[in-house]
Amino acid sequence: MERLQLFRGDTVLLKGKKRKDTICTVLADDTCEEPKIRMNKTVRKNLRVRLGDVVSVHQCPDVKYGKRVHTLPIDDTVEGITGNLFDAFLKPYFLEAYRPLRKGDLFLVRGGMRSVEFKVIETDPAEYCIVAPDTEIFCDGEPVKREDEERLDDVGYDDVGGVRKQMAQIRELVELPLRHPQLFKSIGVKPPKGILLFGPPGSGKTLIARAVANETGAFFFLINGPEIMSKLAGESESNLRKAFEEAEKNAPSIIFIDEIDSIAPKREKTNGEVERRIVSQLLTLMDGLKSRAHVIVMGATNRPNSIDPALRRFGRFDREIDIGVPDEVGRLEVLRIHTKNMKLAEDVELEHISRDTHGYVGADLAALCTEAALQCIREKMDIIDLEDETIDAEILNSMAVTNDHFKTALTTSNPSALRETVVEVPNVSWEDIGGLENVKRELQETVQYPVEHPEKFEKFGMSPSKGVLFYGPPGCGKTLLAKAIANECQANFISIKGPELLTMWFGESEANVREIFDKARGSAPCVLFFDELDSIVQRGSSSGDAGGAADRVLNQLLTEMDGMNAKKTVFIIGATNRPDIIDPALLRPGRLDQLIYIPLPDVESRHQIFKACLRKSPLAKDIDLSALAKYTQGFSGADITEICQRACKYAIRENIEKDIERERRRKDNPEAMEEDEVDEVAEIRAAHFEESMKYARRSVSDADIRKYQAFAQTLQQSRGFGSEFRFPDQPAAGASSAAAADPFASAAAAADDDDLYS
Repeated sequence: MERLQLFRGDTVLLKGKKRKDTICTVLADDTCEEPKIRMNKTVRKNLRVRLGDVVSVHQCPDVKYGKRVHTLPIDDTVEGITGNLFDAFLKPYFLEAYRPLRKGDLFLVRGGMRSVEFKVIETDPAEYCIVAPDTEIFCDGEPVKREDEERLDDVGYDDVGGVRKQMAQIRELVELPLRHPQLFKSIGVKPPKGILLFGPPGSGKTLIARAVANETGAFFFLINGPEIMSKLAGESESNLRKAFEEAEKNAPSIIFIDEIDSIAPKREKTNGEVERRIVSQLLTLMDGLKSRAHVIVMGATNRPNSIDPALRRFGRFDREIDIGVPDEVGRLEVLRIHTKNMKLAEDVELEHISRDTHGYVGADLAALCTEAALQCIREKMDIIDLEDETIDAEILNSMAVTNDHFKTALTTSNPSALRETVVEVPNVSWEDIGGLENVKRELQETVQYPVEHPEKFEKFGMSPSKGVLFYGPPGCGKTLLAKAIANECQANFISIKGPELLTMWFGESEANVREIFDKARGSAPCVLFFDELDSIVQRGSSSGDAGGAADRVLNQLLTEMDGMNAKKTVFIIGATNRPDIIDPALLRPGRLDQLIYIPLPDVESRHQIFKACLRKSPLAKDIDLSALAKYTQGFSGADITEICQRACKYAIRENIEKDIERERRRKDNPEAMEEDEVDEVAEIRAAHFEESMKYARRSVSDADIRKYQAFAQTLQQSRGFGSEFRFPDQPAAGASSAAAADPFASAAAAADDDDLYS
């Protein structure tokens, strides 16, 4: 490509965004780096570009001197100014230099104590000219309203983030036919006529359509689905016809139908005659668009499967583009767009925020930024006087949105895709769980590593495991562990209580399972926690119950687990205290791979549980938690928590009684009370624990523990090779040579009696 040679005083044509261009005069600037050009704010506004954007520079040798130029001021910049605007502002401005002008541009003139903005209404010769000393300049007429100008400042491609691939496809399908129809003609194919955008609400479907219309400069006709409906027969179809006629008149144009599922539902599923006629009318209109009419139809919906299938074929909606939930890079783009006009403190790390906002769409991120800004305002509310008309400039300058404001906003907002399902990142951390160090490590490797180090799994060529089953006596911390791991890897957490999936309606129980998995995939990485899993995963036992719904739910669950995409990180954690009745199909590797037995806590673990339960409580110095741990042999984590709660309750009771007693004495003898007023330190003492231990009870019997241990052992022995396994060339110490020769013999010989409950 030939390099453009520019000299001082040359007139050049600059092309910016949204098909905007303007002309400027070249001046030398030694402080500007080689590949860059410097332009003032006014020129940037006319070109619709920002600092750092790319503009193209073209030679423009045929610009003539203007004969007549008509300019008008913008109304809000001339308020309170009287006298002749031409003498005060325009004359000195144009006398200074030969200034280039382009029809439709704005320019700023500083004079006296004010600066006034003018708009170029007309130039002779048309479009471009240079104002010379003999050019006639007119300034008569009403000032231009600012609102008309602001409309031009609508969204463009740089206001849409997180959909780079989809945007490239849309530009290819929309801009090429509208701008260069001859391309398709020369190749001999028909240009595309329609595009269907689908994706969750708030992902930017309508925004993309507006951006495309603004950037292409095409006529944009918006049809909001339900608007064209009418109570009069035939008028709804007539409204639709009018919209298409209007678009054809103003070609090139884009017809954008928002919420298209409301006017084009499946005809066999709708009862209304009007809806059917509208669908038929839309089909015939889209077929009847002349291929050279330069009209493109764009539809947007978040329910693509409820649209009539006749619309979703080539020649009507040629391409369906999924505007999905943005990934981490996409979220960062969206955050940058929403914070570009915000006053951010230096400590704000948008990269961290984008990492913590899994499952958020564009609208959720916009809400997050607004909430952070509101948080910033709330902090200053004590020094802002609501009654005052104005706010002190110092206060305004001191306000900036910090990282803490964003963190607070993150706790109050959640992804809109998961509003109905209660989804939260739990606030339980590892510190709340005493003991279970091996289980914690296993969980970190299974759940946390794939989220935080996906590149390692790629390197070793393995896909991460999909699920974990916790089994063990009740009250040992199975639910707590699931919450803690979701918190540790900052994943969304959906908790499903087994029985709530079952409903009395046929087929709805399976639909519930499907919906939950869809939501989890939409907000990945996500931890799906099935509590009391045994209630829904036993086959053959529910023939009379809800028409065999439990069987169908299990089948649906199995197929959903197998069908989970490897790209979406969704982990399943099941918890049960009846592992013997769980269907074996669920326990195979690839579904719930890791079977983790969570036993009753040993002495060390019990000590840790006491510490975790009492870490926020004021304890007396004479309390020995290790002794308490020794006494509570056979107690589960829930039992220990109850002991601590009871001791705490006794301490509170004693404290309140002392307060009442002190209050009574103060009333009886105020003078004596003032002398011996010594405030006692409120704390939990050994006596409270002694009292609490009298009522302590174990929730798991010895027989139950033996069953759980036997089940864990059987599961290990009957289905595995046992802890003594060695390869043949590495005989285990003390093992016989025959056993070493055939390491599989002992495993094969083991009786296959899984179920010790029978």
